[in-house]
Amino acid sequence: MYFPIADVTISPILLMGVGFLVGILGGFFGVGGGFLAGPMMFWTGVPMNFVIGTDLAHMTGKSIVATHRHRALGHVDMKLGMYMVLGTIVGVEIGARFIEALEDTGAIDITIGITYIVILTGISLFTAWESIQAIQMVRTDQIDVQEAVGFKGLTKRIRAINIPPMVSFPVSGIESISIWMVLGVGLFTGLLAGSLGVGGGFIRMPMLIYVLGIPTHVAVGTDLFEIIFSSAFGTITHAIKGNVDILMALVMHTGAAIGAQIGATATRFFAGPKIRLAFSVLPLIGAVLVAIRLLGSGMVH
Repeated sequence: MYFPIADVTISPILLMGVGFLVGILGGFFGVGGGFLAGPMMFWTGVPMNFVIGTDLAHMTGKSIVATHRHRALGHVDMKLGMYMVLGTIVGVEIGARFIEALEDTGAIDITIGITYIVILTGISLFTAWESIQAIQMVRTDQIDVQEAVGFKGLTKRIRAINIPPMVSFPVSGIESISIWMVLGVGLFTGLLAGSLGVGGGFIRMPMLIYVLGIPTHVAVGTDLFEIIFSSAFGTITHAIKGNVDILMALVMHTGAAIGAQIGATATRFFAGPKIRLAFSVLPLIGAVLVAIRLLGSGMVH
């Protein structure tokens, strides 16, 4: 099927399959799926600027479907999500402007590709280490499996920062935290959303858990809720810059909507540490896909 905006020919079945896969994974892990959909689109030959904008467009619709399901399960802290949106939107715009400037240098593919590989590999290794620690804690210390986190030092330091105004998030079990910490997490992940073409979920979900101390299931649902806004804003700003193939995004969404429902429902049957351990594999897969594409295209020697 020919997509005239991006000027590429790709099988619609392949695109629907990509959408379905990232829909399941996104619904289960609370991520937009851009860390997999982006590399897979890039691997099939879609130009990087269209990968970024189109992936954000498809991600918006899929996240709405998954968030609706998670909210029914009680896994969405809407108050926390709305605060984070404020920081995220600023970050997305900064990231999108960075991409626009990078296009003029002709180094966009290699720069974004290497950034993907470094960040995704780091997240994968850290999350795997922490979740294994948490599982061992459950076995040896007999603590609640849902509350087990193998890395809490950063959370304690963040919550000890007393810079007004202070806010509370009862759904997430937070009695008091500086609003600037929440906005900071949103800003950082927004930068990634705008510059890497992802919803920021692959790093936001770990940051919600390890930085702010949110329970895993609530982090999953709240992350998806926040992704709706960050990816929608990213879609608009990239569309204005001509980086969105809306037809391609709609084809991907037909598979993603079904997958998102399946993934969200499946979280009911897994404890937090096991969700995080399974999640740790996904960023590594994304990094490998990008590395293969860069090596195959001759951009890395």
